[in-house]
Amino acid sequence: MKKEVCSAAFLKAVFAEFLATLIFVFFGLGSALKWPSAMPSVLQISLAFGLAIGTMAQALGPVSGGHMNPAITLALLVGNQISLLRAVFYLVAQLVGAIAGAAILYGLAPYNARGNLAVNALNNNTTAGQAVVAEMILTFQLALCVFSSTDSRRTSPVGSPALSIGLSVTLGHLVGIYFTGCSMNPARSFGPAVIMSRFSSAHWVFWVGPIVGAATAAIIYFYLLFPHSLSLSDRVAILKGTYEPDEDWEESQEERKKTMEAWLTSPDFSSRPCSTCVPKSPSSTPTQPRQPTGEHRATQLLQPSLSHQPWAPTSPGTVAPTTLWSGWGAAHFRREQVSLWAHFRAHLIPSAPLSPAH
Repeated sequence: MKKEVCSAAFLKAVFAEFLATLIFVFFGLGSALKWPSAMPSVLQISLAFGLAIGTMAQALGPVSGGHMNPAITLALLVGNQISLLRAVFYLVAQLVGAIAGAAILYGLAPYNARGNLAVNALNNNTTAGQAVVAEMILTFQLALCVFSSTDSRRTSPVGSPALSIGLSVTLGHLVGIYFTGCSMNPARSFGPAVIMSRFSSAHWVFWVGPIVGAATAAIIYFYLLFPHSLSLSDRVAILKGTYEPDEDWEESQEERKKTMEAWLTSPDFSSRPCSTCVPKSPSSTPTQPRQPTGEHRATQLLQPSLSHQPWAPTSPGTVAPTTLWSGWGAAHFRREQVSLWAHFRAHLIPSAPLSPAH
């Protein structure tokens, strides 16, 4: 745990969460200012929040994951995707960033346009109970979109995660503004409330609703729909920030490629024919095999290992929704190892018979 906190990558990630939340809150709240010359529309506010979150997810997502939302961070903690310490630091950075973004906007906006700085409140006779359920549903669809679009286990095309998340935020605002001003993010509600000193009796709605909605999405996604094959000790290690994932897939592929290239250049290997270069003939009379080129032999050996690239964790203690191997991926990797070893035996061990087909 101490090792994780003291790493440069961790400190960069925490700062990225602070900066991303600051910019997101500044632009989001700024779109809702009540300028005398032009009052903001629901579509304008919705697009501004969606574009802000998508832009920051694209720009700073690779550094920290681009949470910018305490509800998303806590949901990933519930889903066993990040360590407890990282979640705490992210929460503090997000709340401080939201306060800073609201404070900058407060200082820049003219008095006659500032209004209440878009503080969330219950609108159109919405009760607290109705508001909580509305915030739960709005944040549930956002969290589900975040988990699905950033899950590296997916083999189907997912497009741009930043664009998907931005559209999800826009969708939530198009509906939620009429109920509560649309929070979906406790930091977004907390920042302007602190600067304006306007904590209404219903402020808890903007914490309970988003957190419960996002946590529900995490349970459904990570434990029911797409569970990870992890032991209890691995899950505890992730929470502690001491989880050491297996070797990164790309590094493993590179090492395997270098090893095979070294064998390809060895004299013993270059003198042996490849079974796939033997022309297929209906007669039982053996034919003289053709000597393949080095490039052909390399392609034959590398082909089984490049047929699929499973997902791999990015850093100790974190699981980018991200990143752990499932039982299927590990089994597929083991099958490739067995197939590759059989190919090595056929080509490198003189006493082993050549495989009839590969």
